[in-house]
Amino acid sequence: MDSIKNLVILGATGDLTSRLLLPGLATLLTAQPERQVTVIGADRQADEAWEQTVAAAFGTVQASGPAVDYALKTSSFTVCDATSATDLQKLLDELASPVCLYFALPPQVTMKSLEVLNELNLPEDLVLALEKPIGHDLESARELNRLVGQLVPESQTFRVDHFLNMPSVHSFTGLRFANRMLEPLLNREHVESIEINYDETLGLEGRAGFYDSSGALRDMIQSHLLQVMALVMMEPPSRIDAVELPALTAHVLRSTRLWDEDPARCVVRGRYTAGEINGKKYPDYISEPGVDPEKNTETFAQVTLEVDSWRWTGVPVTLRSGKAIGEPCKELVIHFRRPAHEYPQFPHDGRVSGDRLRLLLKSGQLEFELNVGGPFDARGMNRVTAQTDTADPILSSYGNVLRGILDADATFSVRGDASEECWRLIEEIQRGFDDGSVPLQDYAAGSEGPRLPTES
Repeated sequence: MDSIKNLVILGATGDLTSRLLLPGLATLLTAQPERQVTVIGADRQADEAWEQTVAAAFGTVQASGPAVDYALKTSSFTVCDATSATDLQKLLDELASPVCLYFALPPQVTMKSLEVLNELNLPEDLVLALEKPIGHDLESARELNRLVGQLVPESQTFRVDHFLNMPSVHSFTGLRFANRMLEPLLNREHVESIEINYDETLGLEGRAGFYDSSGALRDMIQSHLLQVMALVMMEPPSRIDAVELPALTAHVLRSTRLWDEDPARCVVRGRYTAGEINGKKYPDYISEPGVDPEKNTETFAQVTLEVDSWRWTGVPVTLRSGKAIGEPCKELVIHFRRPAHEYPQFPHDGRVSGDRLRLLLKSGQLEFELNVGGPFDARGMNRVTAQTDTADPILSSYGNVLRGILDADATFSVRGDASEECWRLIEEIQRGFDDGSVPLQDYAAGSEGPRLPTES
């Protein structure tokens, strides 16, 4: 398929478009000045300021060059109800192929739009890009994937997860597979545990309409952190391409289960109360505008899982994300086991700490914690951290997303069955929420968040 030159954003007046999609596209166009892309915004109501919206979004990343100029010159907006057969057919008939329809819409609206598209005369090379979440539960995810499968082949379907396209996450594939010293260690024989954390100081920030209906479990763990986990723990691919990576990450998710049969022993949920972070005061979550206290929406979720495979069985993997956390961390941490043999001359009866590999998800910086010294070193046994410097990424996460879509390269896209496996896990956890076995704990804004009752 030729590179896509017409990108249609359905739901273009939403926050996602101006805050993430358009700036991400701008980084791609700046990096690839020969690329020509026309951006068509589409929504139910006219947007007279669309051209200014595009220009302002491009300006946030200081985009420049001929590809940026072309996009600014050719960009347009059309009134189109994504659930109207007449509107969609008219839109597609007016555009030269190949075309990408990017669904920047809630899953329920996306579902209705896909049902309508099944009634239309579609171009053979139509590409569909679906924002997460894929559905709102396992049943709806299966139905959404069924509808997509009737419209276009899997090679023309892109289920977007921008965490999977973070520059730091992309770099992990090179770190693991281009360094012989690391890959042989990434298994249950050498790894004690794995953590993937994405805590934020941010509170609700006026997003009650979206967040109060999802919560931390569905917003962050259901897609983002599970996808990062799958990439980190997949088997070595014979090729890094759109066939192998989606298949191998799907295999990891299929093998994943809760660490304990009782969710109360491996799942934590919480909701922030009033507090202060860096001089900013936060109200109780339930006092935020637009929040329905009856929903019991969690702003913190932590779950410990096991990838029950030959490589990883017995290794706990903890995924955690919380809002209004006082000292947030956004990182992947691999904890290695202590040395197999213990020397009584070493401190603490020979029990030295295991090595630790840390990848900072925002900056891409890498840290490796090691033991040095010893019983005959006058300085004693010490812990040192080897730290990297990292260049600023050329493309943002959404720049990587759009590069894959526009070039029809689904290497870092989510396969349909993988999206369903994520919902399988989330529904198992949700049952513990619903029956009260996993209590909703309060934690003050600015604190480190709640813990398992056994850890308190």
